[in-house]
Amino acid sequence: MKRILQPVSYILAALYFLADAIFMTIAKPIAHWLSRRVVLRRVCAWVRSLRPYPSLALFAVPVVILEPVKPVAAYLAATGQMMSSIATLVIGELLKLVLVERLFRLTRDKLMIIPAFRWAYTNFEKAKGWLKATAAWQTMRAVSMNVRQFVAEMKESAQMAYRQY
Repeated sequence: MKRILQPVSYILAALYFLADAIFMTIAKPIAHWLSRRVVLRRVCAWVRSLRPYPSLALFAVPVVILEPVKPVAAYLAATGQMMSSIATLVIGELLKLVLVERLFRLTRDKLMIIPAFRWAYTNFEKAKGWLKATAAWQTMRAVSMNVRQFVAEMKESAQMAYRQY
């Protein structure tokens, strides 16, 4: 059984790192750009002023609104509208990722006051720790770092070559 599951775990870890690399390279600049907007600073101050349970309700809003994006994208793909499907999925997931990550940063301390949330988050962190300790994760992490370093070196090399012309 272990021989069968090991390649599957490597494939899943590789897919996770690929998706994470793609989405986070796009989501982080968007989140930083949004955080510098004056209007959003006021919204952030309002969010920070909320009590724990309203913070939880607000934290759930992007998930509830944007989770149906996946079935919509699947429907679009099933009806042959592949570009619309991909665009819907990517935009929806990026929005959800940026909003949830930002709201979590703003409300983390208050959310941890809620026992059920603290329990769920603690167990999520334990599961994530277990996953990161697996050989598949460690291998794919090393491969991912090597690929990132290679891409950075190629980018720098291309920039230097471009400057010479």
